[in-house]
Parts: sequence; C-alpha cells; structure tokens
Amino acid sequence: MARLLEVCVDSAASLAAAVAGGADRIELCSALELGGLTPTAGLMQQAAKLKIPTYAMVRPRGGDFVFSEGDVAVMLGDIDAIRAAGLAGVVLGASHVDGTLDGAVLGRLTRYAQGLGRTLHRAVDLVPDLAAAVETAVAHGFERILTSGGAATAIEGLEGLQNAIQAARGRISIMPGSGVTAANVERIIAATGAFEVHATCSVSRAGMGGKVVDLGFAGPTRRATSADVVAGLKAALNA
Repeated sequence: MARLLEVCVDSAASLAAAVAGGADRIELCSALELGGLTPTAGLMQQAAKLKIPTYAMVRPRGGDFVFSEGDVAVMLGDIDAIRAAGLAGVVLGASHVDGTLDGAVLGRLTRYAQGLGRTLHRAVDLVPDLAAAVETAVAHGFERILTSGGAATAIEGLEGLQNAIQAARGRISIMPGSGVTAANVERIIAATGAFEVHATCSVSRAGMGGKVVDLGFAGPTRRATSADVVAGLKAALNA
C-alpha cells in the first residue's frame, strides 16, 4: 500500500505548490507561524476546487488549546463554514489546563462535525498520558491523530509515536508530523510503520523588507511550501 503524504499550507501559493508536488491530502490553515489557525473562507473555496481531499484546521486563536464558551461558539461556526465550502474534513483539538484532552469540548465539536472526516491535532502532544489520549480520540470517532510523539519533532518523539501506535491497536491512524523531511522519513516509517505522514514541505524565502518589516506587518523572511520539497518527500516516503 502506497503511503500517504499530507501537506499543511496556509496560502494560495503554498496550496498550489503542494498540489504540484504530488500531495495526497491537504491540511488547510492560516497563520502557520502560530501553529495554524482556521483558514479564511476564500482559501477554503480555493481548496474545494482540488481533486484531493482537504481537511481544515478549526482553531480560533493562537496560544493554548483551553477554549472558552466563546471560543467554542466560534469553532462551531467555523465547522459550518468548512461544511458549506465542501471540504472533506476538520482538524480539531481541545485541552484542559493540565494538558489532558477536554473530552467534553471534543465531544461537542465532533458531534457537530458529523459527516466530515476528523483529525485530532497536536494538542495531543501536551498530554501527560498519550495512551489515555488515544482512547479519548477513539471514543470520539477521530480517524487519525497528528502527533510528534510528545516531542518537538517526530524524529525526537519516536518512542512516543511507537507507544501511541501500540495503544491504537489499529483502531485509529497515528500520523507522525513536525520536522518530517525526505532525509528522515525512512527512519520514522521504519520505527513506527505509519502509513501516512504530515509535513509543511516549506522553505525559507526572503520577504519584501523595507517598511513592511519596519511597521511589523511581516518578518524579514517567510516560509512557503515548495513543490520540489513535496515531490522529494513523497518519493522518499514511497521508496
């Protein structure tokens, strides 16, 4: 079975590059520099034209994943927008202050998202007990868990990824993400047996500079998905 590459993008240019490079699925966001927020309606409309499935992030703000009633109301509205756009699924997560998954909020969100595919995002990397988090994800009907095994990158979190896969027992996909590249994906797959991985496949590019930077609208560099990097990772994934 060919392994699947999900590419995370936050702009129209990166979306086009991911498709050109051969991505199998898109995770659509805005503001990847904040870890990914809910994408704009216009970007969702662009992604809906693709022949590959797109899952949209549902995260109303930067910072932690401890969501207020107001945050949850926004997230429910965003799920409406994702469904209306015709996208394939949603990417969700919610935590308590201690890092454990907030089953009550996740239950509300997943019930509201019935009919859409569901990925549990890297809020799971904050949990004190990854095996318990896997059980929560299974109970709420998630298809997969995007995780770095509780570490900063997937290659550093191989032990955690292995523990999550053991806990999953084939009931849910464990999708390694964070720092996945063509240079390390063979090691990640060998250690985990995962059949799908997640990456931004991005490169750093010079920004416009000048007053745009001086006024705080942008940094001196920006990252964007590269079609060549996508193609290289996909080739390495299925070598």
